[in-house]
Amino acid sequence: MTHPIPVALLSMLAAAIGACTSTRAPGPGPASQLVRPDGSYPVRPLARDVVVVKVIQSGVVNLQQAPSIEAGLKTNLDTMLRLARQACSTGKKPDFLLYNEFPLTGYSEGSREEKLRFTIRIPGPETEALGVIARECDTYLIFGSYARDDEWPGHILSLNAVIDRQGRVVARYWKTRNVKRLTPGSEIPTTTIEGVRDRYRARYGMEAEFPVLQTEYGNIAVSTVQMDPLVFAAYAMRGVEIMFRTATLFSPFEVRAIAQFNNFYSAMSNITFPPDSPVAAGGGHSLIVGPRGEVLAEEPANTEAIIGAEIPIAAFRKGRRIPQYPLEVVAPVFAQYVQEIPLNHMDLPPEKLPQTGRDMAVLLDADSRWLHQRP
Repeated sequence: MTHPIPVALLSMLAAAIGACTSTRAPGPGPASQLVRPDGSYPVRPLARDVVVVKVIQSGVVNLQQAPSIEAGLKTNLDTMLRLARQACSTGKKPDFLLYNEFPLTGYSEGSREEKLRFTIRIPGPETEALGVIARECDTYLIFGSYARDDEWPGHILSLNAVIDRQGRVVARYWKTRNVKRLTPGSEIPTTTIEGVRDRYRARYGMEAEFPVLQTEYGNIAVSTVQMDPLVFAAYAMRGVEIMFRTATLFSPFEVRAIAQFNNFYSAMSNITFPPDSPVAAGGGHSLIVGPRGEVLAEEPANTEAIIGAEIPIAAFRKGRRIPQYPLEVVAPVFAQYVQEIPLNHMDLPPEKLPQTGRDMAVLLDADSRWLHQRP
């Protein structure tokens, strides 16, 4: 089956890859401009020409294995605060502090009902405590977490929080989508924007799907996505200058490649694992890279560490435009590509959400357009 190509496709891609900084649902009137046609992008004036990024690499006590949820959260929060104070009192003062994907909660096993117990709310008491250190250090503080939200009952969210220099939560980045078909018979059961896209858009606006935070230290965004180059291309079109990433068992090569392909700076914070862990080899190796994919700082070991790098943001921004993508060249192929799993596959009543990774795999198989040749 063929499809009309340029106009229909470009409209589809514009809707799919756009977003901006607002998290409020759009009101009456024209749609927001998601990408400027001249290759420029909106910014705030810079407070300084060079900014300092520091990445904190550390381990975590899984709440499921702690004596109690309260005790586990306190231990993990104390570790975060200790390392933040160390980062702020050693070497150059950071303008951005980046933690890993889940420094507060760790990763839990079991059913959805069990896992929801080991999530936090953002904002909440933990972000209040972290906000104090952000004010003391005069830095932005960024971390990931498994979270719950009363507006999304039953859903386990993978959020990245940004706390500003005044200690306020100024952004909550939902994960755009989960990688699929990575582990046979099991799929990640967290809820992403892709899984509830229409309801997410209705609630927060199209602009919130790829939000770029314009700060006095540069345009930033945060993501836990891996192996999804189109997602990062969308962020680059939106004007990202520094891409902060939180992920586990990631590929340093992929971080470097994504930064080079999209002409932005990037930092990745990874968790550390005990030496006897079966995945210990995948711990550590956090890094900061430049827009040519060059490594600016890296921790080569699976151990607690703090790395930092200076980013000449003013020189980088001068005369910069968003990357040039051959959108019209690839349009005929993109127009005929059918995404296997449709949008909104997790927009279900709480009682019908998949309970386990195996249940999630069953859901995706049932919804698969490839397995069932659905339009």
